Amino acid sequence: MKVSRGAKLAALGILLVIIDQIIKVIVKTNMSLGEVIPVFGNWFRLCFVENEGMAFGMKFGGAVGKYILTTFRICLTVALIWWVNRLDKKGNAPMGVLVGLTLITAGAAGNIIDCLFYGLIWGEAPFMLGRVVDMFSATFFPPVFNFADACVTCGAFYLIIFQWKFFSSLDK
Repeated sequence: MKVSRGAKLAALGILLVIIDQIIKVIVKTNMSLGEVIPVFGNWFRLCFVENEGMAFGMKFGGAVGKYILTTFRICLTVALIWWVNRLDKKGNAPMGVLVGLTLITAGAAGNIIDCLFYGLIWGEAPFMLGRVVDMFSATFFPPVFNFADACVTCGAFYLIIFQWKFFSSLDK
């Protein structure tokens, strides 16, 4: 039985979200907030922090801003899922484009799960106001980040570097 590209992409996205959530639960349940564990000396560390805002800890308008940001993230993720599905069904997008977009979508979904549910699960915040669990820290990149952030970043760089021809052809 042949597995469709769409099924492969869905499986990849789900797998990435599961990996992200497993890492976050392990960190949240086994490390103290602010705890640092050297992995490769000070070059790469596990550093448990919680991010209330968006990229690099930036905040936006208190609780109302967090609701707006979370709603925007959900809408953007739904739009990405729709777009990947549409590109797959049209059949004109290379698999690399679909994989790159799936990485971005999975990363966004992983961080949305934190915002929606982590505050409720650990009794720290209401629905949609949870903090994102971050844990990876490197000397060459000061912000602490998580697996979902890495998925978004890798997916975006991959698309920019290797798939720009596809996106430039959309204008024609």
